[in-house]
Amino acid sequence: MEPAKDRPIDGRKTTLSTISVGLMTAAAVVTSLRGLPLIAKEEMTMFAYLAFTVIFYLIPASLVSAELGGAFADKQGGLYAWVGQAFGVRWGFLAIWLQWIQNVVWYPVTLTFGAAALAYTIGRPALAENGAFVGVFCIVVYWLATLVVLQGVEVFAKIANWTFILGSVFPGIVLVAMLGYWIGTGHPIGWQHLSDPALSSGGHARFWPAITGFGTIAFLAGIILLFAGVEVQAVHVTEMKKPSREFPIAIGLGAVISLVIFVVGSIPIAAILPYQKISLQSGVFQTFDAVFAGLWHVGWLAQLMALFVGIGAISGVFAWLGSPCKGLLATADDGELPPVLQATNRHGMPTNILLVQGAVVTVISLLYFVIKDVSVVFFLISAMTIALYLIAYMLMYAAAITLRHTAPSLPRPFKIPGGTGGMWLTAGIGFLGVGFSFLVAFFPPSQLPVGSPVLYVAVVIVGTVLFCAIPLLIHAMRSKTWIPVAAGVKKPA
Repeated sequence: MEPAKDRPIDGRKTTLSTISVGLMTAAAVVTSLRGLPLIAKEEMTMFAYLAFTVIFYLIPASLVSAELGGAFADKQGGLYAWVGQAFGVRWGFLAIWLQWIQNVVWYPVTLTFGAAALAYTIGRPALAENGAFVGVFCIVVYWLATLVVLQGVEVFAKIANWTFILGSVFPGIVLVAMLGYWIGTGHPIGWQHLSDPALSSGGHARFWPAITGFGTIAFLAGIILLFAGVEVQAVHVTEMKKPSREFPIAIGLGAVISLVIFVVGSIPIAAILPYQKISLQSGVFQTFDAVFAGLWHVGWLAQLMALFVGIGAISGVFAWLGSPCKGLLATADDGELPPVLQATNRHGMPTNILLVQGAVVTVISLLYFVIKDVSVVFFLISAMTIALYLIAYMLMYAAAITLRHTAPSLPRPFKIPGGTGGMWLTAGIGFLGVGFSFLVAFFPPSQLPVGSPVLYVAVVIVGTVLFCAIPLLIHAMRSKTWIPVAAGVKKPA
């Protein structure tokens, strides 16, 4: 294995800086402010969920992906290269496929938030609960975003970074300012007036959830998902000037920005809105409405902020649209992709992969036309996304531990402290955290009217099994004529 070079790997002009990749990582994690209502829905128990997420997911995922990203800075593919080196291309292909397909399944979730933003921007908030409106919005906006991403990484990277600042960072600052105004003017604080025993005890807000079953902590898996993506920009290490040094810094920067935004953005929603009025897809806009329209009688400000937040939702789409599919394309070097999926345009973007994922997004978005409650569809798709992504993380942690034993001499510009024991502890904690969250993802949340729990669980299980089986079938059916196995990645046994 050649050591990682602190120069453009293939001689191309470097286009991405440390700050750029850090902001892209934060944009990929935060994907707008859509996750704030989910966290706020837990009121003060949010801190227990966030602590679990930081300890059992964010810290291990950031450290492990930083080590692996630096060690494989001379290779494209991200998870594919990491897991493939440890266990062979079959499992590397499964890992990058899961990162890609969960992302495809997830698009309708973030675009639902964008649809709600548009509804509030045009002064028609009821449309946020209209399945047909949401479904059409998801399909149309996704295909428009695809057209932009086809123009190349430099174009969508710039758009993702600027729209992230405008649509996530700025509205987050406004939410914090609103919280100061709300408290300073003596308005009632939401978490001081709770009747739900799961959220309050003796008239005081709980700081530890009342756990009576997996359904009562089903939101935990959703909160974990909000922080997923710290590793996704690893496919861009070859486009950085000094990838082995800059990529770990970018990962840490993105993780810190993401945590700060989620923490400081969720509290104003929990404080200003009554618990019963916090909607998973519209809570942010309801908060702006409560102050700007309800108190100040300047509804146009609420609509303007909804527009900014909607721009942030599009930022999340751009941050994810190009990266995982480029990682999937890297598997073509090892003969894992049929020739039809290997096509790229003059900007190096995988044209046919983008078209295929567009078709899948379109089909999934049709759920909004057949299921009445938009919030249920929102969380159902999220649960399927969670299950798929957490399997990929289990493979990543297992690969990191394995490579410490099978490739001890692999250059690691950033190395988790504590030697092999430190890696076992860090990756082991991460594995346990995502494993528990994976189990929780299959339980319907008690906070939502899911209808038939059996149907809910069946859809999540069938979707998870189906999307895991497809890459294994493709690997089993692959032809030696597609593209020969490249040097440097261990072949499957």
